[in-house]
Amino acid sequence: MENYNQTSTDFIFLGLSPPPKIGHFIFILIDFIFLMALIGNLSMILLIFLDIHLHTPMYFLLSQLSLIDLNYISTIVPKMVYDFLYGNKSISFIGCGIQSFFFLTLAGAEALLLTSMAYDRYVAICFPLHYPARMSKRVCVLMITGSWMIGSVNSCAHTVYALRIPYCKSRAINHFFCDVPAMLTLACTDTWVYECTVFLSTTIFLVFPFMCIACSYGRVLLAVYRMHSAEGRKKAYSTCSTHLTVVTFYYAPFAYTYLRPRSLRSPTEDKVLAVFYTILTPMLNPIIYSLRNKEVMGALTRVIQRIFSVKM
Repeated sequence: MENYNQTSTDFIFLGLSPPPKIGHFIFILIDFIFLMALIGNLSMILLIFLDIHLHTPMYFLLSQLSLIDLNYISTIVPKMVYDFLYGNKSISFIGCGIQSFFFLTLAGAEALLLTSMAYDRYVAICFPLHYPARMSKRVCVLMITGSWMIGSVNSCAHTVYALRIPYCKSRAINHFFCDVPAMLTLACTDTWVYECTVFLSTTIFLVFPFMCIACSYGRVLLAVYRMHSAEGRKKAYSTCSTHLTVVTFYYAPFAYTYLRPRSLRSPTEDKVLAVFYTILTPMLNPIIYSLRNKEVMGALTRVIQRIFSVKM
């Protein structure tokens, strides 16, 4: 390893480092989760595209969430699978920068998109008469475009800095992907100032959006409580609880990882938490939104019936 570090600019992933006896089981499990995420998110995108009843702002945003999750997990897992199959855990310097850029772009875009989805439910329930104006097609496009652009700009800034840092220690990244905080531990310069910018960026992309989501759903729950229709309350509670479940799964481990100072962080703990927001969440989102949503299940039934009627 020492010779490798002196003669190569490539990085090496230490990975999840499971015990040999359960390594194959984890590999199969991750493969299964990846396939489930691909099938689930692709199905959600196609379903929303094919069924006219789902051509609403809420499902337009949901299709974008599925698109982000599809790319999100594809940025991480294929490289993990390749490393396991071929035993080659190295990644080039540029390759690491590319992976880091896409990961941060998608992470930031998803955080902002979840906030937009919370605003959509807030307007729909608290201001139903204003909903067509406040959540027009133009507004939805602006929300989605803004999420991608802001996520890209933030990602570009962090990636460029990470690639400009001089690395004079070991090239072994104690993680299963090019996570910038994990890369900082290999730097031979003081990165305290940059760590402050990471904290600030995390606050902007995670803490503030989460506070906005919490406030909007506080108002939503109050409005739902005052509803006279039992069916309306049930539908609103179902929609809100679904979204809050997704938000919690995504924001909690992400914020806990990135808001802690380096002295309090554990590589093993960081890797376990990263599994939640990079691998499990992209798989769970389509499952949560489909199983707990009668409109999605109804649309799925209609599309299946349409396919079989065409074949017959």
